[in-house]
Amino acid sequence: MQINAFQTFLAIDQTGSFHAAAQQMNLTQTAVSARIKALETSLGLSLFERGPGGTRLSAAGRQFKPYAEQMLRTWEFVRADLTGAIRGRVSLRLGSQLSIWDPLLVDVTVWLEQEQGKLPFVLNYDHALNMAEAVGQQLLDIAIVNEVPTGTRLGVENLPPERLLLVSDEAVDLGQEALPLFLNLELGPEYEAQLHQVLPTRSQQHIVLGNALMGLRYLIKRGGMGYFPRAMLTEHLRDGVLQPVQGAPEMLLSCKALYLPDNPSLDNIRDVLRGVREVRDSETAAP
Repeated sequence: MQINAFQTFLAIDQTGSFHAAAQQMNLTQTAVSARIKALETSLGLSLFERGPGGTRLSAAGRQFKPYAEQMLRTWEFVRADLTGAIRGRVSLRLGSQLSIWDPLLVDVTVWLEQEQGKLPFVLNYDHALNMAEAVGQQLLDIAIVNEVPTGTRLGVENLPPERLLLVSDEAVDLGQEALPLFLNLELGPEYEAQLHQVLPTRSQQHIVLGNALMGLRYLIKRGGMGYFPRAMLTEHLRDGVLQPVQGAPEMLLSCKALYLPDNPSLDNIRDVLRGVREVRDSETAAP
């Protein structure tokens, strides 16, 4: 099966050798080599370069890698759907455009389990995925997004905006001369436009961290300041680990849910949307 070849290709890239990949996958090295040879023959390209330092991706291999990863994601979606259909159970696939909503996906899943009993879910944390396209192609059933494509035919559920608070590990006033290291989560154009209005031009020292939970951990351990969702900050603010930056306005970030109106699982999607709204309402109601 070609899926096995994709898995083998990615295992070699991860481990750095055919031998290590064979051990990881519990295969013989001959079987690993045969899969890659068949894949390279199909593509007409050499995917790896072998040398004294180990095995690494060729230029073609680097270009092929995201396609292999996408094929495996698609396969997992298909397998979950078919397995769920055979067992008479619904398999719903949830995704989020921004890392700040990863906890929301978990909270909604827990809410549904408590309301209706356990359902199989696939939670997608690949923020490089085009969420609108994924919903349109039925790779995802629901996506939590910040931006909706112009002219989309997808269903759109408007949710309470995300409230972001600028916090620091020490007392900071936005008007002071020297500001601490700023952790930039790069949450899209809406975020960047508001950020430009908040931080003075002299505040150029920053580090980019694309994952909100990782960024928050980095802030607590290393120090600095950054905009994070209030829902992530409750315990840290209460315990005095972090504190609001004085003079910094709250940032509001649009939050919407996308779904396909003619999705066969529309009734289940409506249940999920109800859960999303209830969870979001409880988050935004918090002080």
